[in-house]
Amino acid sequence: MSPFELKNQLLQLAQGHQRKSARVLLDAGRGNPNWMAAAPREAFFTLGQFAMRECRRVWSAGNLAGKPRRDGMGERFAAFAAEHPDLPGMKLLQQIVQYGVDTCGWSADEWLYELVDGIAGDNYPTPDRILTRVETVLHHYLIRELCQGDETCGPFDLFATEGGTAAMCYLFDTLQANQLLQQGDRIALGVPIFPPYLEIPQLQRYAFDIVEIRARSTDHQGRHTWQYPPDEIQKLADPAVKAFFLVNPSNPPSVAMAPETLRLVSEVVRNHNPDLMIITDDVYATFVDSFRSLLAELPHNTACVYSLSKYFGVTGWRLGVIAVHRHDNVFDRRLRSHPSATQQALAARYASLTPHVESLRFIDRLVADSRQVALNHTAGLSTPQQVQMALMAVFALLDRDNTYKRQTQDICQRRMRLLYQGLGLPAPDVPWDADYYTEFDLEEWSIQHYGEAFTRYLTTHHHPFEVLQRLAAQSAIVLLPGGGFHGPRWSVRVSLANLDDADYHAIGQALHQVLTAFVSEWRQVSRTPGAPPLQQPHPVP
Repeated sequence: MSPFELKNQLLQLAQGHQRKSARVLLDAGRGNPNWMAAAPREAFFTLGQFAMRECRRVWSAGNLAGKPRRDGMGERFAAFAAEHPDLPGMKLLQQIVQYGVDTCGWSADEWLYELVDGIAGDNYPTPDRILTRVETVLHHYLIRELCQGDETCGPFDLFATEGGTAAMCYLFDTLQANQLLQQGDRIALGVPIFPPYLEIPQLQRYAFDIVEIRARSTDHQGRHTWQYPPDEIQKLADPAVKAFFLVNPSNPPSVAMAPETLRLVSEVVRNHNPDLMIITDDVYATFVDSFRSLLAELPHNTACVYSLSKYFGVTGWRLGVIAVHRHDNVFDRRLRSHPSATQQALAARYASLTPHVESLRFIDRLVADSRQVALNHTAGLSTPQQVQMALMAVFALLDRDNTYKRQTQDICQRRMRLLYQGLGLPAPDVPWDADYYTEFDLEEWSIQHYGEAFTRYLTTHHHPFEVLQRLAAQSAIVLLPGGGFHGPRWSVRVSLANLDDADYHAIGQALHQVLTAFVSEWRQVSRTPGAPPLQQPHPVP
């Protein structure tokens, strides 16, 4: 079962304990952040007020209004801002408009018209892939956050999607529909990984042959660093491996690929498997300083999935994007290299779009396939969603001191410390750690603190799921099994994003109690003399 389905069973146990004990249920199984970016939301709602004023200016008959008009909109917005300087988000909205004028070279009229018409939602998305100016500002944002500001990596074409979830679905479907991946093909997965990347390839329609690239590196003390060692990366040298799917920073270890690993992947691909298709999901990128994506390292081989959900706290908005290199990418090259029979079959699939299907790019096929091709003319993410994306992207770009980024990073790092204080352990010091989740390996802990004898007892007499069951039944706490992400079998995933700070200390204490109960049981059974004393949780400072 998926760990997210197992979570439902754990929730039932936890709810039962909650009712009996009146304890608060602590669900650290889901990564929905409990913060949100307020300023761009406020700018969005203030923009909505201006938009409706523009619509009523054209036509106002009770509850009926007209479509907004472009000419003079910049001047009217300036007047509106002067009349309502204290509206929440107004100052940011003015800065966003000015960003389009100063940085992008647009007139205030044309930039505001796209935002106003978009937030009013009175037209189909045009272009259907993504609105023109929305794409530009999102491109600026992705270059900064994923490519360390290196514009030579691009340019990229973007497809706005209903969050990272839709982006994943669209990519799997279009790769198969265009025979870039066929049933039974060999693909690589960087594990541990978000379970749908494990579960989708096993569906009968795909039935891919999966090669796991395991993040099994450890430091000199035997502790996980969650990096991919060179021998795992070398698996990508096999030309039979057609695609490599990964989440970077990873989920659940929440650690980004180290620069030396990125360079090794680049070397292996360029020298041994130049047609490898890479799909990287970089949703947690902003939680790691100096993050660099495979989109930057291998821009011509990579399709990048990025979601705004975690950083900006907008899981309910469903805001995501797919980025593919505009001028030269492996997906288009492989489409052009298809044999004539395949080309003819694909020509029939996309014949309603163009008489020159051979020139139809991969990213445009993604858009068409997202609406079963026949509904391509009504494809695209809703325009209000795209406007919210644009406002958030420019908000981040204007935050040159990274004040908001530091706030979100500090939240995660603080909660990591509190969790491990509750466990009675020092917080892990892992390079390139995002701290959005932590994957706690009970077997590693057991070996480090109680030795091989206890570890053998634990792993032969108990099942990893017992830990989660006890936490739920005894403390109303829900965590997820790390094994469900193809991580270490005895690991658990804790989301550091969705609960209050103090809750993480409580989770650490409860997990400590479960672990010490196993140790006490072993001592009673084995009556081992001279066993080391149990560690006690450190007090909260």
